Amino acid sequence: MKHPENDAQFKGLKVNDGVKQPDIVSPYLKNFRRARRKLTPGDYVDGILKGNVTILSQAVTLVESLRPEHQVIAQEVIEKCLPYSGNSVRVGISGVPGAGKSTSIDVFGIHELNKGGKLAVLAIDPSSERSHGSILGDKTRMEHLAQHPKAFIRPSPSAGSLGGVARKTRETIILCEAAGFNKIFVETVGVGQSETACHSMVDFFLLIQLAGTGDELQGIKRGIMEMADGIVINKCDGSNVDKAKMAATNFRNALHFFPLPDSGWAPKVLTYSGFYGLGIKEIWDMIDQYIAFVKENGYFEYRRNEQAKYWMYETINEHLKNSFYQDEHIISMLENAEKGVQSGKVTSFVAAQKLLDEYFNSMKV
Repeated sequence: MKHPENDAQFKGLKVNDGVKQPDIVSPYLKNFRRARRKLTPGDYVDGILKGNVTILSQAVTLVESLRPEHQVIAQEVIEKCLPYSGNSVRVGISGVPGAGKSTSIDVFGIHELNKGGKLAVLAIDPSSERSHGSILGDKTRMEHLAQHPKAFIRPSPSAGSLGGVARKTRETIILCEAAGFNKIFVETVGVGQSETACHSMVDFFLLIQLAGTGDELQGIKRGIMEMADGIVINKCDGSNVDKAKMAATNFRNALHFFPLPDSGWAPKVLTYSGFYGLGIKEIWDMIDQYIAFVKENGYFEYRRNEQAKYWMYETINEHLKNSFYQDEHIISMLENAEKGVQSGKVTSFVAAQKLLDEYFNSMKV
C-alpha cells in the first residue's frame, strides 16, 4: 500500500496522494526537436569548399577527435580537400606569456582583412597537466576579429602536444585553406624548447618580445632566435618607448652572432604597440617582403616540401606510439613493469626495452 496510514485499522485517518507533478521538460518540446542529419565525407567537403564556417568547424572537431570512426571520416575529408589547399600565407606567432599575442593578432588580423581576403586564426590554449582541461579564452581578447564576417577563430587545446601546438593543427590548416582562407595565423602557447612544431607548419615565424621585464638576455635564446624570421618588440608606447628601442638594439646585435638562415633572409627587429595599433603596417611590410623574397629564390616551396616530409615522420611516430599503448598484450604488462620500476627491482630503461621487445616480437607473429 502506498500510504500505510490509509489502512482500515487506522479509522478516521486518510492521506491523499497529492497532485501529480508535471515533467520538468515540456512535452511539447519533442515536437520541435529534429534529429541532426549525419554528414557524409562528401557533405563535409562540399560545405568546406563553399566556405560554410559551421561545417568547417564540425570538420575540425572530427580532426581533433580521438575516436577511430571520426578519424576515418576526417582523413577522407582532408584527402579530398588537399588539392584545394596551399594557397595561403601561414604565419606562426609566438612569444612569452603576457607579451600580447592575442591582442596583436586582433590588430594584425584587422589590418590584413582591410586589404581583402579571409583570415583563419588557430589559437592554441595550454591544457592543464592535472585536469587536462583548457579555458579556450583567446577569442575573448580578439574582440574585433571575433565580430568580423571574414575571420574564423578556432581555439584548440594543446593536449600536451609538442611545443604547445595542437596535434591536428596542420590538418586544420588544410581545411581552412580549402575553405578559401588566404591568411592563416597559428598562435602558440608561448616560448619553449619545442617551438619547432609551429615553425614546421608556417611560412613566416614571428617572435613577439617585451622590454623592461628584467634581464633582457633571458629573451635571447639561441634556439628560438634561430627559428624567428622576424622579431617584434611589443608595448612600445608611453614611458616604455626608450626601453623597447633599447631591447630592439640588443636583439639586432645578438642576431649578428647567428649564421644567416637557409632562406638567405636576414631577420629584422621592429617595435610596435598592439594596444594603440602603432607600427602594424611596418610589420606586415616586413612579412610581405619576406614572402616575396623566399618565393623568388625558391625557398618558399622548398620549405613547404620539407615541412610535408617532417609531418610524415611525425605521423609515423604518433601511430607507432598509439599502436604500442593500445596493444592488449602491452596493456597487461604495463602494470607489472611500473611496479618493478617503482620498487627498484629494474631500471626504467630495462623495463622499457623489455616492453618494446615484447611488442615487436608480437608484431612478427
